Amino acid sequence: MDKLERLTNLLLVLLEAPRALTMREIVDQVDGYPAGEAACRQTFERDKRTLREEGVPLETVTVEEREGIQGYRVRPERYYLPELGLSDEEQAALNLAVAAVRLDTGSSRDALWKLGGAEHDPAPPFAALPALPALPALHEALRTRAPVSFGYRGRQRRVDPYGLGFRHGFWYLLGRDRDHDQQRTFRVDRIEGGVERGEPDGYAVPAGFDLGAALPDEPWKLGEGEALRAQVLIDRARAPLVEAELGEDAISERRDDGAVVVTLEVTNPAAFRSWVLGFLEHAEVLSPPELRSEMVAWLRGEAGPDGSGPDGSGPDGSGPDGSGPDGSGSERAGPDGDRGAP
Repeated sequence: MDKLERLTNLLLVLLEAPRALTMREIVDQVDGYPAGEAACRQTFERDKRTLREEGVPLETVTVEEREGIQGYRVRPERYYLPELGLSDEEQAALNLAVAAVRLDTGSSRDALWKLGGAEHDPAPPFAALPALPALPALHEALRTRAPVSFGYRGRQRRVDPYGLGFRHGFWYLLGRDRDHDQQRTFRVDRIEGGVERGEPDGYAVPAGFDLGAALPDEPWKLGEGEALRAQVLIDRARAPLVEAELGEDAISERRDDGAVVVTLEVTNPAAFRSWVLGFLEHAEVLSPPELRSEMVAWLRGEAGPDGSGPDGSGPDGSGPDGSGPDGSGSERAGPDGDRGAP
């Protein structure tokens, strides 16, 4: 008997049992466990861990208090999805939603079937959401308020998750970095290896936390770095476009010739560089000096022979894999000379 069959039988036994069962009672009803006591217990412990990692609400209770014997159960009311009582109109809307946004794994289709939806020939989706290995663990950590730890850019991070958001084609985790005691943003596809969860109820999300407000739309704000106050001069040919894009509040100065100066808060310099380069000779970085110097270096040909910069990113601020600085995969043409965007 393979592991999947044993786990399936184990789950069915736990769901159908009228009370909590001891390990010995479970092993007597479920085939596939080794004969030896130590090997049997080791396999059973692995099976318990697997079920819980997959989201099964497996409970451990004391069935005989005097002897301290542990029992295990899965309450059907906690495992099965309750009857939602969706109307025909609501089920139709659900079908439309699943047709419009599709997950890479096909889990949206499976969930639709569980909710009573019908199977139809697939239609081209309006959007496709990437399915990442770290997402299930992060969602579970958010649900149970469990701190997490994971590798990110070569360092181990310990984070209290506050929320998960989707921007520019990528998932982002927002939370408190325990080692720095600061709120940080992490791009989920850049998490290295697995996500380890701590004990449930290990933290509290701050009162009034607003994921929408905390996760900005502007890609140059989606970074971990210290915020820099950047000023960019936009000439009169592009000034109306920039004002429409950023709003009047971003304009810090209007010049007599029709040009404007915009002030931006930058935590992702590569995304900022990509945005500026999109204006070709119509934009000039005024400050801070480090952002201006970096832009001048790019425009004076200090990019690599393949067009990438010293950090391996593309001349538009994209990553080595060709993705945009915000992960969107967008591309912008750079200027031909050293004039304009510095």
